[in-house]
Amino acid sequence: MNAPAPGDGTIVLIHGLWLTPLSWEHWIERYRARGHGVLAPAWPRMDVPIEELRRDASALGGLGITEIVDHYDQIIRTLDSPPIIMGHSFGGAVVQLLLDRGLGSAGVAIHPAPVKGVLRLPPSALRAAFPVLRNPANRKRAVGLTHEQFHYAFTNTMSEADSKAAYERYHVPGSGRMLFQAATANLNPRAPSKVDFHSADRAPLLVFGGDKDHTVPTSLSKEIATRQSKASSPTEYKEWLGRSHFTCGQEGWEAVADYALDWSTRQAPALHPAAAR
Repeated sequence: MNAPAPGDGTIVLIHGLWLTPLSWEHWIERYRARGHGVLAPAWPRMDVPIEELRRDASALGGLGITEIVDHYDQIIRTLDSPPIIMGHSFGGAVVQLLLDRGLGSAGVAIHPAPVKGVLRLPPSALRAAFPVLRNPANRKRAVGLTHEQFHYAFTNTMSEADSKAAYERYHVPGSGRMLFQAATANLNPRAPSKVDFHSADRAPLLVFGGDKDHTVPTSLSKEIATRQSKASSPTEYKEWLGRSHFTCGQEGWEAVADYALDWSTRQAPALHPAAAR
């Protein structure tokens, strides 16, 4: 876990499925250069070298949503003031669940996986998840993607060479259980991804969508924002043109990172002045 540095409040970055904290490497450097402390903890069971995860990811079998949310909950509660929480993909779902617990001064869900209550199932999202969902036994396994599958799900706007470089640098196997939990959430009264869309004290939330994203198409990210907008605090939706699911590493990521931070620091002081000192 990266130690926070002195600055204008701490930012917690939460990676998504099939990735590690390495996927935030450019954001960490940029935010620290602006004077912020940054934490980018790995999911539980993943705080090992990336080569080790690729060699043997069996420890990730059965890793579920609640364990991940509890892990970040414990980290955030050790901080001196409520942080800005940003997450990508499944990390974006984790952001929503953490805010639902009353944590954070502001949240940014970047092309987020859906929480319970989001009903839309776009065909491209099902295709991106198919390598896991096609086999019920994957519920207890860690499942990796081929480069072709990664290209469709993450890097479809990139050249073959750039896509392969991203795959070789960032991809790791991911827990199949999480995708099954997300896919069946609306059939499960006690789904671990349940949130209160009408919350009276949830911190402000920004949702990003990308018009080239296969894994979380804009129709899905828009529905997430629409449902979250029932909360008392601000919910905003921002759509980016030309952005794939790999938006945090794709060319032009700087604009995405800066918008997320600028929006968050404008929102956070209203609820938690200490976060903006």
